[in-house]
Amino acid sequence: MRTILTCAALALALGSAPAFAQSGEITIWSWNVAASSLKATIEGFNKQFPDIKVTVQDLGNNPTYDKSIAGCAAGGEGLPDIVTIENGEAENYWSQFPDCFVDLHTLGYTAEDQAKFPDFKRTELEVEDKAYAMPWDSGPVAMYYRRDFYEKAGVDPTSIKTWDDFIAAGKKIQEANPGVKMTNADFNGDSEFFRMIANEQGCAYFAADGQSITVNQPACVASMTKIKEMNDAGIITSADWSTKITNNTAGTVATQMYGGWYEGTIRTESPDGSGKWGVYLMPSLTADGPRAANLGGSSLAITSVSNNKEAAYAYLKYSLATNEGQIAMLKGFGLVPSLISALDDPYVSEGQPYWGGQAVWKDILGTLPKVVPSRGTPFQSDAEIIVRAVQTKYLGGGYPDAKAALDDAASQIASATGLPVEE
Repeated sequence: MRTILTCAALALALGSAPAFAQSGEITIWSWNVAASSLKATIEGFNKQFPDIKVTVQDLGNNPTYDKSIAGCAAGGEGLPDIVTIENGEAENYWSQFPDCFVDLHTLGYTAEDQAKFPDFKRTELEVEDKAYAMPWDSGPVAMYYRRDFYEKAGVDPTSIKTWDDFIAAGKKIQEANPGVKMTNADFNGDSEFFRMIANEQGCAYFAADGQSITVNQPACVASMTKIKEMNDAGIITSADWSTKITNNTAGTVATQMYGGWYEGTIRTESPDGSGKWGVYLMPSLTADGPRAANLGGSSLAITSVSNNKEAAYAYLKYSLATNEGQIAMLKGFGLVPSLISALDDPYVSEGQPYWGGQAVWKDILGTLPKVVPSRGTPFQSDAEIIVRAVQTKYLGGGYPDAKAALDDAASQIASATGLPVEE
């Protein structure tokens, strides 16, 4: 069954989209807070498109990636209409399965539409003249902290400008709050701390053009060195995603460093912490150094096997390319807009009750223009596996210093990818 929408209605809702949008059902694969955020847009979407039923399936992060890659490898078998794709993994899809997803230009995605999003969000989603996905959320890094733990230790978060300051503050906070660790990092299963600090310092696994390996450049070495100093100082406990949430709720951690999307995780998973949490800028290696980075952020892509591509595109346009859709997700679950116009919405400047009245979105989003783009390339997964193993060995004393560790990582990545190590 199809419902024909008037041209006027479509022009209002979709701008340059195709002439007709299908009725029927569309299914989206996503995870965690991202899935909840998508569900929060359905009511507004259905006011414009009442005949399109949207179903969001929360599969979990890794299962979404594994199942979608497997589906692409099987020629699209079993795939939904829309898949959530993390920017850092995006080029894995396009390089391996260039026919698995629709070029959004064929559905009406114009240059004007693309310009509504920052370049650093689009870099990994577009290949030559094709646009395989539309930017969704960003991950400007922030320090989420427990006000009461800091106050009890007499630590003013605004005084923490360097990572050395952070270490000193951590020791004071742990001494004043028995049973509390300064922060958590998933050293066993992720390189998150390293990627955040390295991005802050302008370094990444690969060069901006994706043609060489840069993980052992001086800024990356300095970042890894500082992580070991934090670890050796005893202010970090290794914890995975779910353990961090447990620690947040239990009140056994004073600070979490994550992308802006983590605001929603803390607020929704630890509701009893209302009024106890605040936000400050990530420290730097030097007092006058950069204090902005990006971690994560996703996009939505339409599968080539979808039987409802026009309806799926209508949903992308509403949820990702309108202030209404983006702010609904920000309000409900803290998904940080990539849509440039959404950053001027009055809500962004409002004090947030959970965060003690702090206008956290103004503070967090204020760092976005300062973020250095960090490209994943098709080899991101290979490099990540190698860096995680090297990091574990380094933190355990398996290398004489961070330079030796990252030289080893660079050599292994070169063997796995065939790319040269930048001199």
